[in-house]
Parts: sequence; structure tokens; C-alpha cells
Amino acid sequence: MEDKLQRALSNRHIQLIAIGGAIGTGLFLGAGESIHLTGPSILFTYMIVGLALFLFMRAMGEMLLSNTKFNSFADITNEFVGPWAGFITGWSYWLTWIVSGMAEVTAVAKYVSYWFPEIPNWLTALACVLLLMAFNLTSAKLFGELEFWFAIIKVFTIVALIIIGVILVIMAYKTPYGTSSFTNIYSHGGMFPHGISGFLMSFQMAIFSFLGIEMIGITAGETKNPHKTIPQAINNVPIRILLFYVGAIAVIISVIPWNHLSPDDSPFVKVFGLAGIPFAAGIINFVVLTAAASACNSGIFANSRTLFGLADRKQAPPKFQTTNRKGIPFIAILITCGMISISVLLNYLIPNATTVFVYISTVSTVLNIFIWTLITFAYYRYTKKRPEEHKNSKFKLPGGRVTSIVIIIFFIFIFGVLLVNPDTRTAVYFTPVWLIILSLMYLKYSREKAKEYHEQNKY
Repeated sequence: MEDKLQRALSNRHIQLIAIGGAIGTGLFLGAGESIHLTGPSILFTYMIVGLALFLFMRAMGEMLLSNTKFNSFADITNEFVGPWAGFITGWSYWLTWIVSGMAEVTAVAKYVSYWFPEIPNWLTALACVLLLMAFNLTSAKLFGELEFWFAIIKVFTIVALIIIGVILVIMAYKTPYGTSSFTNIYSHGGMFPHGISGFLMSFQMAIFSFLGIEMIGITAGETKNPHKTIPQAINNVPIRILLFYVGAIAVIISVIPWNHLSPDDSPFVKVFGLAGIPFAAGIINFVVLTAAASACNSGIFANSRTLFGLADRKQAPPKFQTTNRKGIPFIAILITCGMISISVLLNYLIPNATTVFVYISTVSTVLNIFIWTLITFAYYRYTKKRPEEHKNSKFKLPGGRVTSIVIIIFFIFIFGVLLVNPDTRTAVYFTPVWLIILSLMYLKYSREKAKEYHEQNKY
């Protein structure tokens, strides 16, 4: 049995994985809160964050295509920053997806209870983990197929909302909140009703929405024709952000003025309800259920490939590199699902575990931004270490090294926003603690590798 991943993901899989990664459950459920707290300026926030993350994706894409032997972005940081950075990237990303997976499984249980309140949350969570584990153990292609259809559901819902909203605006449809009109975007206190401070605080909410956008970087090792597929997926990111986020929110606040949106309700449900669509709440519940399942599915895939990469670099137990005849790292999948299954126990012991997961998820968000920063720094190092490769690249980051510095400054600004906000400050404080723990782990693995090398070359 050869411990090697197989290229089973086609172009349509990668395109839809990229779309799915750009659309989180936060858009369907959290848009009401972000619009309520920020006002129309949230549109500018999504444009700015979207541009920064598009440039980040271009940097990652250029490095991935510079060497098709890279299985993930942890290989990139290992190559261009050093083994410590690769170790930190891999294990931090692993933790973010374990925590996110636990939170998403809990969310799935919560959404299922909307229709079947008599089923215990822990039982639904267990069924979700076992089902997704079975799918991931079958083949990488089946993972891609699942993500394809999960993304289709999200895209269809957003496009339906935009079409319905535009029709309501064209009809100048009368709602309990006034007449539907594009003028509602700016005629209720202007674009910055909460001033610059409210605008700056909105950046953390926008960043939360895009977690998972880097998933393309994990699929690189299993993508057919990566030189064609990956650039196409990354180059479409700005269009998706403009359509799915800016377009959807602009339509929502044209139909319902931003100051009439409740932070506790989904604006999607409200717009569909105003259009007279029956079971609007049930439809959105189904969409967020599939979005949560999609996020957990992505977590299982990402974590198993991350563990595979760590084992390949001798930074994790070698068993994690074992694959079956279909090229699936099955032991890494079993370990990942075992860790996510802790959420089943927590749901059994603490019926209202949601608050715990929300708090821990903030930690995973901060770590994710830290990983993005490391990847961008790896790009800066790549342009210095491999100037010829960078010069001859057919998929360059516009602006090259200068742009990478701007992206890093932007991520530092996001860390500053998270530090100022009392709700996220603790998570920022936790990051150095996690890095110290990982550094101690890295020293242990380094010593073991040095000892192994010494033994092999003893004679």
C-alpha cells in the first residue's frame, strides 16, 4: 500500500468547494446582527475584506502552483519559513477544524431539533459524525460531490433571495417597514450611522464569515489539473463575494431598512416571508443545516489531510500517513472523527453546550487569522528565496512582495480590532499560550528526529 494521496477532485468539485468555503452559515443567520450593529457600511467592509482575502488567495495559489508536490499550505510554510512554521501551521489548523467541527455538529443537532424536538441533541450529533465519517472514508471524490451539492443549495438560496428582493424593489412593494427601494440603503442615517468605530468593529464580523475560504489550499494535492483548476477557482473569488455578500445584503436592506432588522432573526427568513413564500423559516433552517454539515465535512477532510502532511514531514505519528487503496488517509480520518465526537459527549452531559462552543470557536477564529498571516509571510519569503520561480510564475500575486506586506498589515489590524473588542480579547490572549505549547511539542519531535538520524548514521 502506497501512502500517497490521489488526484480525484475535478474542476467542478474545486469550483464549488471554493464557493462553499466563501459562504458560511453566518451569512444566513448572522447577517441580521452584523447589519444591525454596523448599518449599510457593512457593504464596504465586505468589499475591503473580500479584496484582502482575494489577494491572500492569489499569494497562496502562486506558491501551490510553484510546486505541485505541495499537498497543503502547511507544506508551504514548512518550505519557505521553516519546519517550526510548518509544524505550527499544521497543528493550529488541525485545532481550528476540531473546534469548528464540534461546534458545527452541535449546530446540526440544533437545526434538526427544529423539526424533531423529541430527538436528543447528542444522538443527532453522533449520527452526523458517523455519516460524514463514512462518506470521507469512501473516496475524495465523494467528499467533493457532497461539497458540490451543499454549495449548490447555498448558492440557489442566495440567488433566489437576490431575485425576489430585486422584484420587490422594482414593484416598490409596500412592507410593514415602508416601501422597498434601493434608496433605503443610504436614507436611514447615511452609510455610516454608527460612525467610524462601528465601521471598524464590523471587520471582525466579516472575517468570521470567510473562515474556510483557504480550503482550496488543502485540496491542492488531490486536484486534477491543478494549474488550470486552482487559478480559475481563486480568480472567481471577487465575483462571488460581490454577488453573495454585497449583493445579498444590499437587497436585504433595500427591502427592509437596516434599522428595522433584528439581530436575533435571519433577514433571509424575513425577506422570503414578505414575498409570501410559505415555510420560509423551515427553508432557511434546512439551508443552514446543510451549511453546518458542509463545514463539518470540510473539517474532517482538511484535518485528515493536515495530519497526513504532518506525518509526511515526521511532525506527527507516522500512522497518520497510512492510506487505503483509494488513497484515503483513513487513520487520520478516524482520529479526526474521534476528536469531533467529544461534542457528542458534551451534548449529552451539557444539553445547552452551544455557549461553550461559541466561546471556543472564537479561539479557532483567531488561530485561523494567525495561519493566514503565516501563509502570507511564507509568500514574502518565497519571493526572496525563489526569485526566478516568482518571476516566471503564470499565476502571480499582483504587486508581489509589496502586496504581501500590505496583506500582513491588514491581518495585524484585524488582530488589533479583536484585541479591542472584549468579546474576542480572551481568544487573542490564548494564542501565545497555544504557540508555547506547540513550540514545546516541536522541540520534542525535533529531538526525536535528531536521535533517529544519529542512530541511522551511527555506523
